[in-house]
Amino acid sequence: MSLNVVVTGANRGIGLSFCKYYHNQNFDVFGVCRQSSSELNKSAAKVIENVDIASPEACKFLFNELSEIKIDILINNAGILANESLTNMNYDSILKQFNANTLGALRVTEGCLNNLDQGSKVVVITSRMGSIADNEGGGMYGYRISKAALNAAAKSLANDLKPRGIPVGIYHPGLVSTDMIGGNGDISPDEAASRLAKLIENLNLSNTGTFWHSNGEMLPW
Repeated sequence: MSLNVVVTGANRGIGLSFCKYYHNQNFDVFGVCRQSSSELNKSAAKVIENVDIASPEACKFLFNELSEIKIDILINNAGILANESLTNMNYDSILKQFNANTLGALRVTEGCLNNLDQGSKVVVITSRMGSIADNEGGGMYGYRISKAALNAAAKSLANDLKPRGIPVGIYHPGLVSTDMIGGNGDISPDEAASRLAKLIENLNLSNTGTFWHSNGEMLPW
């Protein structure tokens, strides 16, 4: 019997690479996105389009589409990035990132609780830019704030889901060459997904709620 993996932000970048990776591992892949792509259509057992995780109504549609699916791995990958600075602040942009990056992942996980059983895994793709200890550059207010809050939410999820036998992985993918950062990265999306999949494979209740770089380094909060 095939295992089921649900990936948000599945139509490009790391999300698409996750879908391709797990498709090659014979998982049934459920790709969640706002608009599909030809590559995603080849890799997913089912594509669930028109889902903006920042929208509660769109997420209700998603949960209905997944209502009969037992989820073995839920990968909260979708997110957005903008670049505010102290001299170029945009509070609407900050709120938009918080709603997508933080509340979106929390909203999806909460809505999928009935699809998760003991042994299922929840994955949160975050960023080391959400680390307070690691912040030496300043700026990027919305992204940093939203990812720091996501890390806090993921840690709470880990504590709340542990009694149910469901571990939560909190992962920074590395500096990945995606459209989000203009393709200026150190590793490809495929390499990032492969690295992260190994961390997910080793995710269990003993390391739930810990914060890792895809290269295997534990990151500071």
